[in-house]
Formats: sequence, structure tokens, C-alpha cells
Amino acid sequence: MSEERPPRRLSRRSFILTLGAVAVAGAGTLARALTREPVDGTGTLATLSPRPSLTAARSSPSPSPTPTPTRAKQALLIHGAGDTNLDPGYIPAFRAHGYEHAWSGLGGLFERDDLSLVNCECPVSNLGTRYPGKQFSFRGDPKALPAMKAAGVDVANLGNNHAYDYGPAALLDTRKNLLKHGIAPVGAGKDPAEANKAAMFDMKGWTIAVVGFDKVVDPDPQAVAAPGHPGTAGGHNYDAMVKTVKAAKKDADLLIVAIHWGVELDTQPRDADVALGHRFIDAGADIVLGSHSHRLQPMGVYKGRPIFYSLGNFVWPNFSTAGATTAVAEIKITAQGKFVPRLIPALITSPGHPVLQG
Repeated sequence: MSEERPPRRLSRRSFILTLGAVAVAGAGTLARALTREPVDGTGTLATLSPRPSLTAARSSPSPSPTPTPTRAKQALLIHGAGDTNLDPGYIPAFRAHGYEHAWSGLGGLFERDDLSLVNCECPVSNLGTRYPGKQFSFRGDPKALPAMKAAGVDVANLGNNHAYDYGPAALLDTRKNLLKHGIAPVGAGKDPAEANKAAMFDMKGWTIAVVGFDKVVDPDPQAVAAPGHPGTAGGHNYDAMVKTVKAAKKDADLLIVAIHWGVELDTQPRDADVALGHRFIDAGADIVLGSHSHRLQPMGVYKGRPIFYSLGNFVWPNFSTAGATTAVAEIKITAQGKFVPRLIPALITSPGHPVLQG
């Protein structure tokens, strides 16, 4: 995070020109799905809704086994959004307008889908002490989480370079606070096993897994989870990330990867990240949602699966036209398994207030 310039007024023309260059790769019109399975707030990330029984009842005794029926899949609608900051010190508008202000420009978009994910770019905790040596440190307010859940957010990726801003106590407390409010945390935990653990959802005949990674760890290697040490998932161990993807896909029909990667202010992905995104797809990922650059980047498609290289800022200050120009990833998956992705244009019209533009 490097933007500290004061906000300036954005013109509609500047927004359209900037977005047009980015969203050219997006395509398709997505239908809406109208049901959502709530996340279990008990503190576990097991399947979040009961699966239908896979054992058919026998009408009469028979030596032949009864066939196991398959679950009929229905169309899914999934959304992903970029960097989300719940620090009222960084976004003072929350003190004036409340935390609902962060989500009021979306028209209920996340409430009408099946699954929504954001990159939670801060610990959301009152615990811990500031990690030394960082230029920017954020502390989200736990009081912001009810509004976040009410807006329809189901998953928060903590695999990023600010989740550890206030050390291990705040990171682990953030996981606890998210679960308490029915939001599944991914990408960080008490050790590598928990940090890499997938959030699992059963809905509409699909088993969905979500994992999170943080590739941006310099100059904070202590932020990476290790045995007996809380932190974020991934670091620079790309083979371990791919191994996690393969393991998660064994238990899922659909796998979503959220990853913090790239270079700040880049408007195009670096070759190394394109290659890593392709490795994720080859390992079984179906959707890749990227963040970190604080700039919207193009959507790519590899082997029929979308890679959103950077979704830019979302709940963030509007320091510049480029930084305020953003989008929401929208992916429709048909009952037959066809992926129809696109970028929905959005604009951060005032600090912490993204508004859909189409």
C-alpha cells in the first residue's frame, strides 16, 4: 500500500476511459441466483450446510446394492471484490456515516448471489501491538463486521501483507471475530495447516472450497505462518501453494483461490504471476481472484477458467482516478459447468464508498 495523495474530484469521463482499457477482456451477461447458505459461526470451517443423504432407501430386501443418486447441480452466481479496509482512522467517513456506508453503493449485489468474497486488507481486532518497520499499518474495527455480513460478504481473505499489521494476537482474533459474525476467514491462521485450510460450502448441488494465499511478504517474512507460529499462507513457496490447491480440489467440485500478488500500481500482471495463475488452474482451481496492486487489471481466461489478476481497491480511499476505478468480479456457472465471467464496473466515489456503475 503506497497511496497517500489527497483525494480529488473524479470526472465521469476519466472513469469510463480508465475502466474501458481494463475491462476489455470481460465478457458475458450473468443471471442472478437467489439463495445463499449462511456460514456457520461455531468456529469451524467444515461444510456449512447439510448435504443431502447419498444413501437411497431400499423398497425391499435385495442382494443387489442400491445405486447412489447424484446431486443435481444448479446454476451458481459468485462475486469477488478487491482491497477492503475497515480502519476508521484511515477512512474517517465511517465515523460520520457508519460502516454501512462501505456497502450502500452496491444495491444489494452480494445479498442476491450465492457466494461473495473480499480481500480484507487489515486485521479486524482491538488486540495486539503494531508490527515494527512498516510504513502503513491498519487496524480494522470489529464493529464494522455486522454491516459487512449484512451486505452479503461470505468469505474474507486474510492472505495479504496487512493481516499481520498488529502481530499474531490480532491476526488470530480477526479469525475469531469473522467467524463470530458468520464470515469465513481464509489465508491465515495459527500455523500452516490452519492458514491453508479451505473454507467449505455446500450449495445447489455443489461442494465449493475457497483458499487464500499471500505472495507479498517482503519485508515482513515473520508474517508467514510456520509450525507453532501464526501468520499468512504461502509466502514465496509456490510449490506449497500448488500442493494446497490440489488437496483442496479433492474435496470440492469448485475451487476458488484468492491471492495477494503482483506489484503496487501495476495495471498489467507480471509474467511470473500469469504463470502462477496458470499453475493454479492446472492444479484444479476454477476461479482465481487477485489483489495487491491497488489498480484494476484485466481478466484473463485459461483453459476456460477466469483469472482476475487484480480487482484493485474496493472499500478504500479515492486518492486518484486510477485508484478509484475498480470493478467486481462476477462469475456465473451454469448447471452444466460452463463459466461465464465478467467485470462489473464500479467507482469509489468518496472515501470507503464503492458504487456500481453498470
